[in-house]
Amino acid sequence: MQTIEQHLRASVEALTRTERQLALHIVRGYPVAALGSITALARAAGVSTPTVVRLVQKLGFKGYPDFQAAIRAELEERLISPLVKHDRWAGSVPQTHILNRFADAVVGNLQATLGQIDMADFDAAAALMADPGRQVFATGGRITHAMADYFVTHMQVIRPGVSLIADMSNAWPPVMIDMKPGDVLLALDIRRYENNVLQLVEMAADQGAEVVLITDQWVSPAAQHARFRFSAHIEAPSAWDSTVSIQVLIETLMAAVQSLTWETTQSRMKRLEELYARSRFFRRAR
Repeated sequence: MQTIEQHLRASVEALTRTERQLALHIVRGYPVAALGSITALARAAGVSTPTVVRLVQKLGFKGYPDFQAAIRAELEERLISPLVKHDRWAGSVPQTHILNRFADAVVGNLQATLGQIDMADFDAAAALMADPGRQVFATGGRITHAMADYFVTHMQVIRPGVSLIADMSNAWPPVMIDMKPGDVLLALDIRRYENNVLQLVEMAADQGAEVVLITDQWVSPAAQHARFRFSAHIEAPSAWDSTVSIQVLIETLMAAVQSLTWETTQSRMKRLEELYARSRFFRRAR
């Protein structure tokens, strides 16, 4: 099911000039931009209040109050706790094995995620990460930080200049001091969105870094500072959200960068294998 933001993006081409201006204003500041009064929204977007009414009606709502109620319902979904998620699923799951239920949900998530990815944006984000003149940094939240670590572990083989930013704010200054305009920050943030991630993204954007955000279908507040944002569908029949779709996006990004940097990557991998052999890092087959 589309979020209101996704609906707005999909409808832009069919809108009048002023409606498009309003829609883009809402998308840039979503969802906060649409949580105030109708007059405040119209003033901030530089349009009239009748324009606001026409737009929300084109989106299928009776009026602005219904539009705001739908946004607030989305916000509740964003912030839902693991315990509430479990109770909701437990009362409605099909009477089939958990493996089937979970797999069905994950496959659906992946299809929905890939169906809304802008391929041009994805290619552009990969090109940024492949640029040898840019450093690449990565960070995540309590759950997603492990995925940022996974990304960095592989990217350090693919190219030099890749660093993991710890999820503790006291570790940021030594990293931020070396972050230059044009460097790339990959940030991962899914519900319940974390203040640390938002703060770090804000600081990176202020220093001129290009932020690539991987978030969920309800969209992290950090999106307002991101140059590229990719939304993964994450719901599953569990107390926890599924990160499978996020993992696919991360691994595909790594594969895209590897393809763009293959000459450098190939020589790095050969040298790395020599070092592994010299240190007897891996067990040899008998």
